[in-house]
Amino acid sequence: MKVLKLSAQGLPQSWISLEQAVLHYAADQVRWEAGAEVAVFRGGHNAATGEQSIITVNSIIGTKGVPNINPFELKPGLTNGKLFARDRNVCAYCGGEFEEEELTREHIIPFAQNGMDHWMNVVTSCRACNHRKGSRTPEQAGMHLLYTPYVPSLWEDFILRNRRILADQMEFLMAHLPKNSRLHS
Repeated sequence: MKVLKLSAQGLPQSWISLEQAVLHYAADQVRWEAGAEVAVFRGGHNAATGEQSIITVNSIIGTKGVPNINPFELKPGLTNGKLFARDRNVCAYCGGEFEEEELTREHIIPFAQNGMDHWMNVVTSCRACNHRKGSRTPEQAGMHLLYTPYVPSLWEDFILRNRRILADQMEFLMAHLPKNSRLHS
């Protein structure tokens, strides 16, 4: 289970473990929290008062300090898993929906024609369509793209990089997605 760590202003910073979240709580770095309580950690007893230390961790925490991520300069890392999730496991050429094992990263402008490996030049493709297109552009192959590529926003990237998102975390992230995001439905 991961905790969604946000800046005090509410910008996503990282997915952290429960243990890392406890460290933020213990160091008094949590400014605010949202979502459900996901864990309770019990520590030792205070020698003076006899009270046991208890730290309750929420699924979403806002931490103190200045964010170390500028959301306007962030370029999310490109992985096949994120690409397939961005494109909803749908082939950009035939429109079929496939399992991840049946998909490939397809370069619109192929490497053989000086294409680059970045979000705006890749789409999800089934193996058959990728093979049919080969090292040609879609126009050269007579194949049309059914959707256009785009660079995921900071909010989309946080959804794309974590497969086990709790319902309250997903609700929080989805509320901040751009209106044109493919992740809406």
